[in-house]
Amino acid sequence: MVVTIVVLYMLFMLFIGWYSSKKISDNEDFMLAGRRLGPILMAGTLAATEIGGGSSLGVVEKSFGDWGLGASWYVITMGIAFVILAFFAPKFRGAEVRTVPEYFRRRYGRSAGIVTAIIMILPLIGLTASQFIASSTIVSVMLGWDYRVAVTVVAVVVTAYSVMGGLWSVTMTDFVQVFLIVIGMIIAVPYALNTAGGMDAVRANVPPETFDLFKGIGVLEIVSLTIMYIASFTVGQEAVSRYYAARDGKAAVQGSAISAVINFIYAFIPTILGIITLSLINMGKLNHDLIAENGAYYALPHLAMATMPKIIVGFLFAGIISATMSSADSDLLGAGSIFANDIYKIYIKKDADSNQVMKMTQITMVLVGIFGWFIAFTNTKSIISILMFSFTLRAAGSFFPYIFGLYWKKSSEGGTIASLIAGSAVVLAFEYVESLNTWASAHSINSILPGLAVSLIAFFLFSKIMPAKEESCELTPEEYAK
Repeated sequence: MVVTIVVLYMLFMLFIGWYSSKKISDNEDFMLAGRRLGPILMAGTLAATEIGGGSSLGVVEKSFGDWGLGASWYVITMGIAFVILAFFAPKFRGAEVRTVPEYFRRRYGRSAGIVTAIIMILPLIGLTASQFIASSTIVSVMLGWDYRVAVTVVAVVVTAYSVMGGLWSVTMTDFVQVFLIVIGMIIAVPYALNTAGGMDAVRANVPPETFDLFKGIGVLEIVSLTIMYIASFTVGQEAVSRYYAARDGKAAVQGSAISAVINFIYAFIPTILGIITLSLINMGKLNHDLIAENGAYYALPHLAMATMPKIIVGFLFAGIISATMSSADSDLLGAGSIFANDIYKIYIKKDADSNQVMKMTQITMVLVGIFGWFIAFTNTKSIISILMFSFTLRAAGSFFPYIFGLYWKKSSEGGTIASLIAGSAVVLAFEYVESLNTWASAHSINSILPGLAVSLIAFFLFSKIMPAKEESCELTPEEYAK
């Protein structure tokens, strides 16, 4: 029953990809769903993109472990970020660009555009591979499939529906996926509570501090997480493209706000499930050795199999798998969009028409999917760690040039290049200089914070030293920015 539900879910994702392909007429449709997303669809795809394995299984693991109720902050801070980004949403939508590097190219010049494109595309390859690994590990553990079979199935399904329908299929599958994960988790709570004997029994069998909202996490870490999410969502193609694709500025604001509400509600569901799991182990109703065998990350699947009917387990497993798949499809589309729009069209084939750019986007997505599958298949963690590290690099140097470019007329190309270099250098230093790394870890400071601070100083300093040739927040028309 469980395997049947998961397989049917994957086939349904492929059907949505095929159906969405019928809506595609040009590159604008493929990359940005024709800029026709209303607030509900936008909120669904935005929430699904950011609610991944870490926001489901990872939060259960943290609350089951040392964090207790404090694990909810991992998702709450995402919601706070979406609230703040709602204020910038009309500007994001009003820019009328397809990608982040296109904005940099048209705002600051070709040099800023190509540097940003390279910084943006590398982490998306790493993120695609890491999501394939997460999805496949979940499938293999929960369904008993061989890992290599699981990774092949996941890579083929995600790449296929993403390539067929572009952002239309990604949006539609994301909407289904966020519904599955949120509803699946909500349904799981009463079954788990019933097995435990109610919330009073749960409270009686876990340490009192487990229900402390700040257990395991301090205010500085909460602020750090929020800032990291704001910076990352602002310049991450997989996230900000949803704002570009909104029907208008109003829909972008509403979609961001609704997505925040989804995150605020969802934050406590896996957190509570993790706490219930801990109580069941302490009661002797759940075997700790079973969880230890695969690791605490898979506490939720073991909880589900021990407390829920098979049909509910099937839907919950489909939801958990969809959480990681919904992140992988966005990373694929982001990588394809940036290469085709900002490298192929600008430097390789300048006279490419809309359909040729769309085809190149699809080809790039297939290649990234194959590369991601190969890394996941061989599980080359050293490569993943390097590529994932660039996820922080992209936000540290590019955040302030992007935001200030929307409002400050004196933002310059010199300031932007300086910011990109300085922010990246600081993040690298905190990663590889042992004394800095130790200090940051001891004070729970994410390397992106000092990176942002230095990039801000560099941006303003060099915007003064190397001022803009023309003081304006307007973007250069696309035909003149190539």
